[in-house]
Amino acid sequence: MNRLSMQTTDKVKGNIDKIAELFPGVVKEARTADGQVRQAIDFDLLRQELSDVLVEGTKERYQLTWPGKKETILSANAPVQMTLRPIIHDSMCWNSTRNLYIEGENLQILKLLQRSYLNKVKCIYVDPPYNTGKDFIYKDDYKSHGDWLSDMHPRLRIARELLKEDGVMFISIDDIEMANLKMLCDEVFGADNFVANLIWANKEGGGGSDSKHFRVKHEYILCYAKSVKHLSIKGVRISNESRYTLQDEHAEKRGSYYLQKLNQASIQYSASLDYPITAPDGRQIRPAIGSKQACWRWSEAKVKWGLDNGFIVMKKDHKGDWQVYSKQYMNVDNQDEPIVRTNRPLGLIEEYSSTQASKKLELLFGAKVFDYSKPYELIQFLLSLTTEADDLIVDFFSGSATTAHAVMQLNAEDGGHRKYIMIQLPEETAEGSEARRAGYANICEIGKERIRRAGSKMKEGTSADIDYGFRVYRLDDTNMTEAYDRPDSLGFDGPAISTIKEERTGEDVLVQAMLGLGLELSLPMGRKTSEGKTVYDVDGNALLACFDRDLPESVIEAIAEQQPLRVVFRESAFKDDAARIRLEERFTLLSPCSEISIL
Repeated sequence: MNRLSMQTTDKVKGNIDKIAELFPGVVKEARTADGQVRQAIDFDLLRQELSDVLVEGTKERYQLTWPGKKETILSANAPVQMTLRPIIHDSMCWNSTRNLYIEGENLQILKLLQRSYLNKVKCIYVDPPYNTGKDFIYKDDYKSHGDWLSDMHPRLRIARELLKEDGVMFISIDDIEMANLKMLCDEVFGADNFVANLIWANKEGGGGSDSKHFRVKHEYILCYAKSVKHLSIKGVRISNESRYTLQDEHAEKRGSYYLQKLNQASIQYSASLDYPITAPDGRQIRPAIGSKQACWRWSEAKVKWGLDNGFIVMKKDHKGDWQVYSKQYMNVDNQDEPIVRTNRPLGLIEEYSSTQASKKLELLFGAKVFDYSKPYELIQFLLSLTTEADDLIVDFFSGSATTAHAVMQLNAEDGGHRKYIMIQLPEETAEGSEARRAGYANICEIGKERIRRAGSKMKEGTSADIDYGFRVYRLDDTNMTEAYDRPDSLGFDGPAISTIKEERTGEDVLVQAMLGLGLELSLPMGRKTSEGKTVYDVDGNALLACFDRDLPESVIEAIAEQQPLRVVFRESAFKDDAARIRLEERFTLLSPCSEISIL
């Protein structure tokens, strides 16, 4: 029986553990400033282990640095004692949805999500506030490159850890910070995991005032992989390529086709592919091209099949010589199996318009409630290249929830079940703005309403059976009192000293327990009453929890009989140490594999 940690992962301790696996001799014990003993690294010994490759002091090196960079590393590694509180009344289809909308400061939220979503996210798209000195809302005034990088650095470090091994991240950016962001991402992801710097030629967008010398209309989308060797980028479907111009009696099934010569001199010669083919007039056709030795691309048996099934055609050239061609159909391969013809996507994206995106959003709301929204079709295009039907997508600068809109639209079109996590700081809308007059106090209210309206319109227009809902969570202080972390508090969760804040609900505490145990916040949750005590369940028996005091042994017995994988009680559930010992004995007998935690 262990006390459940109510803070996020201590990244420094995790790094020490990793070093200990490689160099156990460099890990020592040291006393901290407050007198506690903890693990530490002896850097003199570590230097000896790495003596040939160290770069220290004034030795020149290639790197990106700025004032405050060290603090950003500390910021990324430092644990936080906060939680996410469920806002059920503001959610849509709470019980069935697997989508999340989380309100609050995104760095703290990303830290809270680490245990639950480590290596689980397929694609992250972010459109961070550009460093214009006026639109970065996470600090009052962002005019220095260093401040902007200090904000992005810890977020990117944590975001990378959330990605699956075949995961990918897209970051929209403009000229001001593109070069710095590229160097920062090279450091965070590794330069070898750079995929592409896509250029979005924003149709009808921006420009004019962006440069004294050129009208700048394009933006960049940096693309990085968690591990480029595992990354797969889908091709773009060919819909009507110009060379597919011919048709025959098979057009309905096979589509249009073009002719390709069956003989080739460029492929490695094989005697087994150098055989005669009989022409319609009885002449024998050999693959030789003039005086060059050549062979057929297909085997003799395959050519016979092609002739029988309309995949081979013979024609005379201008010299009167017979030529053999294969028909390359649009919709089937050379085995007559259905195929989707694709090309590698270009790094230049010339479709989609931010101007049209703003107009569509204004039409959806009936007012101009948000400026500079990206076209959801642009994000949908990126997701279509990189995600499968059941993947998870994250946007931690979600703004007006364009990414959520894109996920729903893609699911509606291809029948997928992709899930999303939107994260947004509830920045207040400006006094007197159309958004404020329309009743939207902050950006989060706009984002949630966009999802509702876009989903309703999508459902009406397509009747697609997809997940239109979302669960709302809000960042808040921990549910635990200061007494929870005191060494002397164990066993003192009672009326005099409570370790759970009185104003917090059972659902609040359940969610924090889920975060501490690494459970996804989209899992099904339920509750039932047993002898007047409330018992919560998550994903069936993945977790059972009861936060009431003075639990009857019959309730504990009933919980153990369900054999949950995890179970959480509060300390005062037990009248005394003897009751706690009896609980452990009952679980050892009835559910020996259960992981028992207390609050």
